[in-house]
Order: sequence, then C-alpha cells, then structure tokens
Amino acid sequence: MKHFLNTQDWARPDLDALLEQAARFKRDKLGDQLRGKSIALLFFNPSLRTRTSFELGAFQLGGHAVVLAPGKDAWPIEFESGVVMDGEAEEHIAEVARVLSRYADLIAVRAFPKFQDWSVDRQDRVLRGFARHATVPVINMETITHPCQELAHIQALQEHFGSTDLRGRKYVLTWTYHPKALNTAVANSALTIATRYGADVTLLCPTPDYVLDERYMEFGARNAADNGGSLTVSHDIASAYDGADVVYAKSWGALPYFGRWDEEKPIRDQFRHFIVDSGKMARTRDAVFSHCLPLRRNIKATDAVMDSAACIAIDEAENRLHVQKAIMAALVGQ
Repeated sequence: MKHFLNTQDWARPDLDALLEQAARFKRDKLGDQLRGKSIALLFFNPSLRTRTSFELGAFQLGGHAVVLAPGKDAWPIEFESGVVMDGEAEEHIAEVARVLSRYADLIAVRAFPKFQDWSVDRQDRVLRGFARHATVPVINMETITHPCQELAHIQALQEHFGSTDLRGRKYVLTWTYHPKALNTAVANSALTIATRYGADVTLLCPTPDYVLDERYMEFGARNAADNGGSLTVSHDIASAYDGADVVYAKSWGALPYFGRWDEEKPIRDQFRHFIVDSGKMARTRDAVFSHCLPLRRNIKATDAVMDSAACIAIDEAENRLHVQKAIMAALVGQ
C-alpha cells in the first residue's frame, strides 16, 4: 500500500503519471474513479483551497468526503507512544487511524507544526502517526511539506512553458516579509519539486538564518544533481532576480528562532523590502510569478504583480483540484 506523504517518496515517472492524469481531469472534470469510495479529511488547521478542492474533487469522481476537525467536531487525539493519557486528548492515533480505515477508503491530514521545537516538529508525528496505523492510503494535505501544492505548481509551470520539465530555467524561490513567522512547508516543497524537475533554483532569503532545514536542502542538492539542474543560496536581491524565468514567493520563519518568534521579529521586520514588486520583476527574463495563496497584498507582493499577466497563482490554485483528483484516483486504484 502506497501513501502520498512527500513527493520524494515517489519516482519521477509516477509523478509524471499523476500530472498527466491531472491534465486529463482539467480537460474533463467528471469521472467515476471514486464511485462508491470515501475519504476522511482531517483538518487540524484552517483551510480554504485544500478543503474545497478535496471535497469537490471527491464529488466530481463519484466519491464522498467526510470533514473532521479534531478538537472541535471530533475528539482531541494523542500521537505519542506509551504516554499516560491524562491530558486533553481523549483517544489515541492507534485507534483513530484504524477506525477511520474501517469506514473510509482514504485518509487525508492537514496538521501544521506546533511551532515550539523544530527538532520535534520536523518528525511530522501527526502525519506519520496516521500513516503508521492506518490500513488505507494516507494523503498529506500540508504538514511540514505540501506535496499537493507542489504538483499544482509544476502543472501550472508545465502549462505556461509547454514543457514537462524545467531544465535551463532559472527558478527563484524568494522569502518575503510577513508580520507572523510562518510554516516552512511550502518553501520546503517548492525547493524539492523545482529541483526534481531540473530547474536552476536560487533560494533567496535575507540571512543564513532563513535557509531551510538541512533535510530539504539535501533533497534539493541531490535532485539537482540527478535531474540536470542546480541549487544555490543567495542573500542578494538583484543578482537573484536577474535573468529569472520563475519567481515563487513565500514567507517563513527562521529556524534558529523556532518557537522564539518574538526574538526573530525585529530581525524579520528589517526585510520588508523583499516584497515582490514590478521593479524586481523587471530584472527577470519576463518571469512568471506565483504563490501558494493566501497572500497578503502589498506585504508579500504588490497589487501590480498580483494583477499582472505574469501572475499564475490562480492557475496554480485551480490545479489543486485536478492534481488531488489524480492522487485520490491513483491511491484507490492500487
């Protein structure tokens, strides 16, 4: 049985097959691949695109989605092994995952880090707990990575460039300011998938403190070596944007300050000028711009960039529906 937890777990031909199926679903959105099937969607965190696209995707393929918010409309869950459950949690993941597996054909999980200790959060215990105990396939709807977003992003780039890979394309993954310290999930995933598809990736961030976790930097370096691309880190805005073909923006917190965001805030506040604006985009080679959304306008990117013909963020958001249908169809068809 195969899960969809991280694209690094999937061979490139299998990812290509998912993208090909997603393209077919984009041309003809209805199917019967999930007829008589169901998916349990567990949201430990808020969602707009993810919940909507998964619910509608299941419906369009003849299936049914059940949405649960543990701690709100479902019991709080314990994920530690061997723990004495005398706290808030009412039941253990060992029971939750197995019971849901008796009811549903797929389980999907959205669970952000606790933002207290990165050495703990990087273990992805919630997602891994479901994968360990479930007897049906588990899908990552965003934890410390966001693999569904990865595929939607690549599909949008394939549509724009008319090519199945990104070899020879300069891809800038740029940090942007945000008043809050955010999850690194989308940045981890963007770096992973762009190098997987052969791009020359520049990770642009204010200081070395904002470089991503070594696990994803190592994935990126290995992917680049295997797929004809490259990976570099830059703290210089001008040289990073020069000649870029793709600009992908995201904000994230500096890992050395993980859980101590008040200490990081005065540092982060110095770099508001990392906003994606027309001046920076003018340095590119008519690059496309995208973001996973939600995006704070005139904080992460200006109105002019978001409303320009170069912005493919809405195309990418639409593609969440198509790639997730392809993922669900592939997993139930195992």
